[in-house]
Amino acid sequence: MNVLELSEQEINRRNNLQALKDMGIEPYPAAEYPTNAFSTDIISNFVDLPVIGKDEEGNDVRETATPENSRQVSIAGRIMGRRIMGKAGFAELQDSKGRIQVYVQRDAICPEENKDLYNTVFKKLLDLGDFIGVKGYVFRTKTGEISVHAQELTVLAKSLKPLPVVKEKDGQVFDAFEDPELRYRQRYVDLIVNNGVKDTFLKRATIIRTLRRILDENGYTEVETPTLQSIAGGASARPFITHFNALNIPMYMRIATELYLKRLIVGGFEGVYEIGKNFRNEGMDKTHNPEFTCMELYISYKDLNWGMDFTEKMLEEICTAVNGKPEVEIDGNIISFKAPFRRLPILDAIKEKTGYDLYPMTEDEIREVAKKLGIEVDETMGKGKLIDEIFGETCEGSFLQPTFITDYPVEMSPLTKMHRSKPGLTERFELMVNGKELANAYSELNDPIDQEQRFVDQMKLADKGDDEAMIIDHDFLRALQYGMPPTFGIGIGIDRLVMLLTGKFAIGEVMLFPQMKPEVKAPKDPVSKFVEVGFAEEIVPVLNKAGYNLVATLAGGNAQKIQQQIGEIIKKYKLDIQKPSVDELNAIIAKIG
Repeated sequence: MNVLELSEQEINRRNNLQALKDMGIEPYPAAEYPTNAFSTDIISNFVDLPVIGKDEEGNDVRETATPENSRQVSIAGRIMGRRIMGKAGFAELQDSKGRIQVYVQRDAICPEENKDLYNTVFKKLLDLGDFIGVKGYVFRTKTGEISVHAQELTVLAKSLKPLPVVKEKDGQVFDAFEDPELRYRQRYVDLIVNNGVKDTFLKRATIIRTLRRILDENGYTEVETPTLQSIAGGASARPFITHFNALNIPMYMRIATELYLKRLIVGGFEGVYEIGKNFRNEGMDKTHNPEFTCMELYISYKDLNWGMDFTEKMLEEICTAVNGKPEVEIDGNIISFKAPFRRLPILDAIKEKTGYDLYPMTEDEIREVAKKLGIEVDETMGKGKLIDEIFGETCEGSFLQPTFITDYPVEMSPLTKMHRSKPGLTERFELMVNGKELANAYSELNDPIDQEQRFVDQMKLADKGDDEAMIIDHDFLRALQYGMPPTFGIGIGIDRLVMLLTGKFAIGEVMLFPQMKPEVKAPKDPVSKFVEVGFAEEIVPVLNKAGYNLVATLAGGNAQKIQQQIGEIIKKYKLDIQKPSVDELNAIIAKIG
C-alpha cells in the first residue's frame, strides 16, 4: 500500500509495528495464548480479602492483595483505553464478554533491569485497538474498581487502523458510531465500539438454538435441501437467476425450501425441517432483505388447527428463553406471546377494517373496491393478488398482538388444501405480530390432480404479466402422485422473529452482514491520464493526496500554490521525489485548458 493512501494515525501505527519488530517482539505471534477467565466472570466472582482493622476514620482496612492471597488469572483482549501515570498506568481491556481494568506497574511486568516492556512497549508502541494478553492477580483499587494487577504482558496483535472513539460521560454518549450505513458495512467496528450490538446476535443464536431444540425434542429431523434449483418454487416471488456451467442450464437461487421438504414427506419422513437461507430478487427496506433466513417445517398427519396450537406454544417458549418471560416491549407496547393467540379469517379482517365484504365478489368487483380504497392495482392482478393488496394496505399493520389470519382464498394459496367447510377458501394461516407477517402455514395440498390445476392457474397469471407466479414443477407433481399423507407445513422468518424478540425496527440490526449498495468512492482518473498531460508517474499519488483526483480539477489552477502543496506532502512523508517546477506546472495547466 502506498504510504500516501494512509492517514497520519495509520502511518504512526505502522511505525510502531516496525519498532516492535526491531525490538524482537513478534506483533502477530502464532503460539496459543491460554486464558482461564473472562472479564465479566472476574468481576461477578470477586471476593474481597478479610478485614484486618480500621483506619483513622473508622473505615475497614483489608488485607493487602498479593499474588499469593489473590485469584490468579490469565486474560486476553483489546485495549480500549489507557492512562499513563509515570511508573504505572491503567488499561481498559475488552474481551468477548465485556471490559475490565488492568493495572500495569513498571516493576511488576519488568522485574529485571530492562524496563523496555513498560517504558517503550506499553507507554509508546501500543495503541487503542491492539490485542494483549495479561497474567496477574485480581484486586480492588483504592477507588473500589475490581481490576487485574498485571505481572506479565504479551503483545498478541497490532491494530493498524484507529477505532472510532466513542466517549461516555454521566450516561451521555459522544461521537457515537451510529450511522447505519457505516455500522452495517463495517459490522466488525460496530461490534467493537457499540455496547449491546453483540447482545442482539447472542439473542439471535439463542432463538435459533431454542427453536432447533424444540423441533428435535418433538422428533422432527433437520435436513438440507438444494440452494440452487432448476425451478424456483414453493412461494410467489421473483428469483435470482444464475447459470450452471457444467450442465449448461439456467438455475435459480431458491425462494423457499417447501417443495423439496414435501418430497421427503412423500419419501417417508414423519417430520422434517430446515433452517437456512432463501433468496428473493425483490425490494429492500426496513423489514425485507433479498437474502434472509427462514425455518420451514413439515409434519405428517397434522393439520392447520394442530399447527396453530403448536406454533403459539413454540413461540411462547422461545420468547421466554430469550427474555426470561413470554412478552417483549417494543416502542412502549407490550407484546405478549402467551398462548392462545387470536384467530381471525382474512375476509372478516378486511370487512372489520373497511366495511367491505369481499367473499361474494368477483375479481372485477374486488378491483373496484381496491380503487375506492385508494390502492394502486392493475389488470395483471388476479383475485388473490387483489385481496392480498387490500389486506396489506388496510389491515396488516394494525395487528399488534400475535394474531392468526386464517381462511385465505384459493387464488392466494396454490399449495394449500381446500377448506373443509368453506367453499373457495383454503386451510392457511399467516401469523401477524406488531403489524408484520411472522409465519405462513398450511394444511398442505396433497391431491396431485388439484395441485396440477393450481399450477396451471398460476401459469395463466404469469401469462397476464405476474412475474411472481409459480412455475409448474413436474417432478414435484410426480412425487405427489406416489402419495403424500395429510401434512401440516409452516415457514417462520427468523430475521423478523429476532426483530420482534429484541425490539429492533430494522432488519439490518439483526443480520450480521445485510446486503448493501456498493460503497461509493470519489471518482478518480487513472495514472495514465495524468501522465498524458505531462506529469511524471511518481508524482500522481502526491497529487491525489493533495486532492487532485481528476485531471480536470487542475484546469485554471495556480501553479505556485499547486507546487507548494506538492512540496509540503513530499516533505511531510519524506519522499524521495523531485517536485515539478512552476514553469512545468504552468505548461501542464495550459495544456489541460
